[in-house]
Amino acid sequence: MDFQSLRIEQSDGVAEVVLVGPSKGNALGPDFWREMPEAIRALEADDAVRVVLLRGQGSHFSYGLDLMGMMESLGPLIAGDANLALERTKLLRLIEAMQLATEGLARCRKPVLAAVQGWCIGGGIDLIAACDFRYCSTDAKFSLREVKLGIVADMGALQRLPRIIGEGNTRELAYTGGDIDADRALQMGLVNRVFDTPEALLAEARATARRIADNPPLVVQGAKQVMEYCSDKSIADGLRFVAVWNSAFLQSLDLGEAFAAFAERRPPRFQGR
Repeated sequence: MDFQSLRIEQSDGVAEVVLVGPSKGNALGPDFWREMPEAIRALEADDAVRVVLLRGQGSHFSYGLDLMGMMESLGPLIAGDANLALERTKLLRLIEAMQLATEGLARCRKPVLAAVQGWCIGGGIDLIAACDFRYCSTDAKFSLREVKLGIVADMGALQRLPRIIGEGNTRELAYTGGDIDADRALQMGLVNRVFDTPEALLAEARATARRIADNPPLVVQGAKQVMEYCSDKSIADGLRFVAVWNSAFLQSLDLGEAFAAFAERRPPRFQGR
């Protein structure tokens, strides 16, 4: 896969999706919004990929939306005299197309882990909110800054963050556009763990991805889909769903391998079958 805004690195079940810009701070321009959905679709279709690690190249995760880079497509639709139904419809379609980047991450049946160093601004927060969980280094700084640009955040952060950090914290970030550091992000639950350096962050993120990839892939994907289903359901509905799930998918070669490995006192070798 040859992309301008992303680099895909695959190794033994783990796919690293690296934001590479080309704008400063891995800002998210036209190439990114076009390429990210394509990349996620390809990784999801690849049975060799068991887990995805999302990170930024260099000192920062992402500065967010590349305003200058997007002006060619946004400019004609937000100009002062562009206020007729045709322009409004085109802008709506553009926003919906851009949303496919974060929606693709959120809907990916494979686990997605985000590793954040440096700045994570605006669209960067939309991206990490769509991931299953997040790690960061002590130099990480987060800002849902759209309000300072006269924009209501529209790539998923306002919908997903309340489930992660609660309504109050989300409203504070969205209304103020202020910055928070790694300690505050950990306190509010935006990140699971904080590491002393970007190097330690990447090493542990890769180790966690490895531990996930070593588990039966269809079982890991099943756990994710059950949790997604249960997020807005009653406990009774969730229990019924997981019972039906296991009655359909419990029988597998990986289950037999788990028992055999336990009996033979050796590490299991799961095939995803």
